[in-house]
Amino acid sequence: MNKFVHEASRSEIEQANARSRIALRDGTGVPRIGQGTWNIGEDASRRKEEVEALKLGVELGMNLIDTAEMYGEGRSETVVGEAVKGLRDKVFLVSKVYPHNAGLGRIERSCENSLKRLGTDHLDLYLLHWRGSVPLEETVEGMERLVQQGKIARWGVSNFDTDDMEELLRLARGTHCATNQVLYHLGSRGIEFDLLPWQRKRQMPIMAYSPLAQAGALRRGLVQNEAVKAVAEAHGATPLQVILAWCIREEGVIAIPKASSREHVLQNAAAALIDLSEEELRQLDRAFPEPKRKMPLDII
Repeated sequence: MNKFVHEASRSEIEQANARSRIALRDGTGVPRIGQGTWNIGEDASRRKEEVEALKLGVELGMNLIDTAEMYGEGRSETVVGEAVKGLRDKVFLVSKVYPHNAGLGRIERSCENSLKRLGTDHLDLYLLHWRGSVPLEETVEGMERLVQQGKIARWGVSNFDTDDMEELLRLARGTHCATNQVLYHLGSRGIEFDLLPWQRKRQMPIMAYSPLAQAGALRRGLVQNEAVKAVAEAHGATPLQVILAWCIREEGVIAIPKASSREHVLQNAAAALIDLSEEELRQLDRAFPEPKRKMPLDII
């Protein structure tokens, strides 16, 4: 990197995100850093700021936007819909269906409601939010029908551990799954033991939600860590930018941090400029070791 992150121009940030892309199994390219929307839309007074932040993210190359019918019971989707108005052809739009709505009798209605709130006629990716009581085979059938109807381009899952993924791929059309969205960040590395390599072997990217960890004690522990601060200082970056750059350091991971202000969007986008050295990665490994055994899947 020729410049420190805090000195980077907007054009440099845009170019870095344009280069930092990853291919889905069907060859479609998406940015390594997208935009999450959990908790967006819950405060009406912040709506304009949230819409502008999402638009800026798209302009900076973070054109994958992830939402869900669960987020604010549809309010997040409404904010996203306002943000992508006039930009829809530039955006890779993702939403998620509640498990109790994932059966054949309800999934089509849930998808249509999401499409209405988003102001679009199709989703680029539709995910099962987590596994519920509806049989996987039935959910896959519902997803495939939505693909045939042109309402979604592809489908995937969220919060699935390795055994769930193995079961899914044993189904006739389970191999059509495009991605698995799970919790993953520097302080939560359990998927590296088996799930992440399992998906890499099958060329199925992980979509990492909360890549900066939830606000609170865990995030404070990450940003106040001496190794993280040292690496950040070396790059003229913030600790959170280093944590985000770490998440996308290797093939097979798409990160979707939430940012509800223009400042935070710029900081997230600039993380694409950070190229962590082998020694810096070793420093972070010593502070936050990779797993040595199977760990329960972290879910929030």
